[in-house]
Amino acid sequence: MDNTQEVREFLTSRRAKITPERAGMPAGPRRRVPGLRRSEVAALADVSVEYYAKLERGNLAGASPSVLEALARALQLDDAERAHLLHLAQAADGTDALARPRRRTSRQWTPHRSLQWMLDAVTGGPAFVRNGRMDLVAANQLARAFYADVYETSGNLNNLARYQFLDAASRRFYPDWDQAADITVAILRTEAGRDPHDKGLHDLVGELSTRSDDFRTRWGAHNVRHHGTGTKRFHHHAVGDLTLAYEGMDMAAAPGLTLTIYAAEPGSPSEQGLRLLASWAATRETAAGCRPRPAHPPQR
Repeated sequence: MDNTQEVREFLTSRRAKITPERAGMPAGPRRRVPGLRRSEVAALADVSVEYYAKLERGNLAGASPSVLEALARALQLDDAERAHLLHLAQAADGTDALARPRRRTSRQWTPHRSLQWMLDAVTGGPAFVRNGRMDLVAANQLARAFYADVYETSGNLNNLARYQFLDAASRRFYPDWDQAADITVAILRTEAGRDPHDKGLHDLVGELSTRSDDFRTRWGAHNVRHHGTGTKRFHHHAVGDLTLAYEGMDMAAAPGLTLTIYAAEPGSPSEQGLRLLASWAATRETAAGCRPRPAHPPQR
């Protein structure tokens, strides 16, 4: 796959973030570029300036593991950035096609009954499964209530990224909207490096880039991240403010999918808020006369 532009922009953006002082090098006078010069990165990675220039022009094909590791050290990449660099190199070599899981023949992915049973067994907090495009593909009752705005707005297509950038309600739901937006784009950028052949992701990025200046600016920053654990603040329209811890776990039985569970600190106002949310969810679903099953978006 020709991913030269992606490689070029990623390496250039990482080089621009490293100051000479941070790299342990003298700043020197009359620097015309932010961050390190190409020659300085080459020296830190112990490669020739000509070879590093070739890599930064987007030609990672054939780069050895030792060179990639040296480059990651020189650019002080974190774990997510290092993994992204390796994925870009695999795509450039064409070897990612061997490492990727085989695509499902069906465009529709439905969770196994046992997965839905497991999600439904989680009654203390929202539990859901998403793919790398941020589609919600399975959820328990609390998660459907928690993300009621996402499920009930047809234009979102059960997609958290569309909700984040195209739905004004997200700015109320996420009190730390800028931080949430950064995380969403970093997850999508990570997925683009992991699976550069995902047409659905390309279409989503094109749509968001066209319709949202906030998304387009963040996408151009080439930031990536592993989104495994942490704490977030929310404001749910039915129960108010919630501060929730989350754990995200890759699903071994379904590569590319992530199970996420939110929980509140025991005895906290947020725990009481989740109890209220559970009551609100049960009332809504009882009033509807049946348990709603939102349509699942297409999945690889």
